[in-house]
Amino acid sequence: MIIKVEAIIREEKLNDVLDALSELNVHGLTCYQVMGCGAQRGLKEYVRGHQEVEIQVLPKIKLEILVSSEEWEKKTIDTIQKAAFTGNIGDGKIFSYDVREAIRIRTKETGYDAIQPN
Repeated sequence: MIIKVEAIIREEKLNDVLDALSELNVHGLTCYQVMGCGAQRGLKEYVRGHQEVEIQVLPKIKLEILVSSEEWEKKTIDTIQKAAFTGNIGDGKIFSYDVREAIRIRTKETGYDAIQPN
C-alpha cells in the first residue's frame, strides 16, 4: 500500500515542518510554492495606512509525501499538524490519498520499492 499525504501550510512554518519530518525520518518529499484561500477568502490589508486592498489568494506551501503504510500516514500527518499549528485561521489543510502505482523511472522499480531511498 502506498499513500500520498498532501499538506498546504503557511510559508513561515515550512522549516518547522521540514525539521519535524526529518526527525521522524521522512526525507522524500516534493515542495511547491502555491497560492490559495480557504473559508476566509483572503484578507484585507491597508496600504499607506488608509487605502484598503483586498487580497483574494495568499501564498502557501504545498508538500507531497509518499508513505508506505497507514501507520506512517498517521505519523506523518500528526507531525505536520503539530509543526504547522499556530491556532490562527489559515494554518492549512492535510489530505491523504491511496496511490495506485509508483514507478521509479531510472530502475523501473514499482510499488513499495519505488518510494524507498537508494
